[in-house]
Amino acid sequence: MKQAPDAPLKQLDDWDDFVATRYRQGKSEEEFRNYQADANPTVTEFYRQNHAYQTFDFVIQKKAEYCGLTRGKKSIWEMAEFLNTLVDDSDPDTDLTQTEHLLQTSEAIRKDGHPRWFVLAGFVHDLGKVLCLYGEPQWAVVGDTFPVGCAYSDEIVFPEFFAANPDSKSAKYQSELGIYGRHGGLDNVHLSFGHDEYIFQVTRKYVPEEAQYMLRYHSFYPAHRHGAYRHLMNAHDEQMFEWVRKFNEYDLYSKGRERPKQREILPYYQELVAEFFPEQIDW
Repeated sequence: MKQAPDAPLKQLDDWDDFVATRYRQGKSEEEFRNYQADANPTVTEFYRQNHAYQTFDFVIQKKAEYCGLTRGKKSIWEMAEFLNTLVDDSDPDTDLTQTEHLLQTSEAIRKDGHPRWFVLAGFVHDLGKVLCLYGEPQWAVVGDTFPVGCAYSDEIVFPEFFAANPDSKSAKYQSELGIYGRHGGLDNVHLSFGHDEYIFQVTRKYVPEEAQYMLRYHSFYPAHRHGAYRHLMNAHDEQMFEWVRKFNEYDLYSKGRERPKQREILPYYQELVAEFFPEQIDW
């Protein structure tokens, strides 16, 4: 993938592979808490940067920069093709395009008979990774997401790396609730910035609320895998997170399945995308 020279991950899929390994089905609690054993040095360095630089002020800045959707109008298909340019031709281990990775997820969902909007969420969920092509560093695009502006949970991967984050020295940000209200709802909480928030903002007007939650919180592993931050969630969040958990199984375990036969399935996805989205949308 086209990355900055100091980018720790050889490709963004290294993060996906690490997450899938960490939550391998049948893994014991002791095993999946042993992050150091699972991670390679590049993933460890990625999280060192992510935890040091994802401050409250940074998140507010990036949301202001991207969530107004001022980068012009493009179709879903144009952005999927744009995302395909993230493939590193020199990498002998990766010859699937980013679109094929998305189709692996959505096809697994479709084969299990889920609603069309659920299949659509699988197809678009990682399109926000175009942030890398906008020039954002890896640590501002992928990685497990977590709230900023309140205390860090020990359930976040590599929590020790938060010692380098300036917010860790702020009493205002390091109480249990921080700047938030108890059970005030996640819509009022700022999570670390990345591709989840961006694709949520891009698609929110067009997909059902269940899909909105899937897109916005699919990397919020401390919450939907470990039950952290429930004191910030309201009853509606709890209900919607059942859908996030349903989606997450496909996001984690669909990679490695058979290569999608794009020519055969493309008409289905063209029709599906046209059902929910106009020809062009704001990015």
